[in-house]
Amino acid sequence: MTAAGGSPARVWRRKEVPVKATLIQMNSQSDKQANIAAAKMLMERAIAEEHPDLLVLPEMFDLVGGETADKLRAAESIPGGPGYAMCQEVARAHAVFVHAGSLIEKVPGEDLVHNTTVVFNRSGREVARYRKIHLFDVVTPDGMEYRESATVKPGAEVVAYDLEGITVGCAICYDLRFPELFRALVKRGAEIIALPSCFTLQTGKDHWEALCRARAIETQTYFLAAAQWGGHTRGKETRYSYGHSLIADPWGHVIAKASDGIGSVTAHIQPERVAKVRRDMPLTHHQALEA
Repeated sequence: MTAAGGSPARVWRRKEVPVKATLIQMNSQSDKQANIAAAKMLMERAIAEEHPDLLVLPEMFDLVGGETADKLRAAESIPGGPGYAMCQEVARAHAVFVHAGSLIEKVPGEDLVHNTTVVFNRSGREVARYRKIHLFDVVTPDGMEYRESATVKPGAEVVAYDLEGITVGCAICYDLRFPELFRALVKRGAEIIALPSCFTLQTGKDHWEALCRARAIETQTYFLAAAQWGGHTRGKETRYSYGHSLIADPWGHVIAKASDGIGSVTAHIQPERVAKVRRDMPLTHHQALEA
């Protein structure tokens, strides 16, 4: 392509300018319609106030809590369904990338669901779909038992997508504890990693920031961790999520962090910062062992 006079025209790349990323922090409950409306309101408010290039919702933005039967009823086919449609329309209407946290996806013919991230570009076209690989089957220090595998079928595919010249890797919540996934994302070119989450209060207060920073440091990426916050009811139990959505840079500095409550947090992503850190500390060239 040439400009007037025959000289080569400059091809614009997102890598030449910062990306403005906004994380949405929510307190989703077991009312799917209300959760979708809340997510839309928070995204549109952030768009009006911050004008981001990329919006990231938390894990299970469409439904948290409830019983197994509630999750099965709330699950939607992808593509399609109200959560999918809302995020797609926000992306298209406001010309913004929407990394739609995760939502509950139907698994045809099974009494299980997928915990699934879907990503839309500025025109509302789906550009990535990631199903959570590592499932949270633990008893936390406060005695709460979590058995994600009782309702969720794990994914198996490592997924990254292009954000106008920058590669973004996908992970969800408990994936955070498995560095081999993040090493695989770096091998696919990831310069940003997005981690929608619903981290428990008990584990989050000790491990959340430490693990997010560690993943950012070892992958030399910007780490975007959008979280659920506050109490969620499941039967007679109330379970609490830690929140504190954060953005860490490739050196491991936390450059933006949400406090308690519902809202958003924003930071600029500087692609040249990734390149500089990787040039100054060439970890990939020093890697001696394969996972």
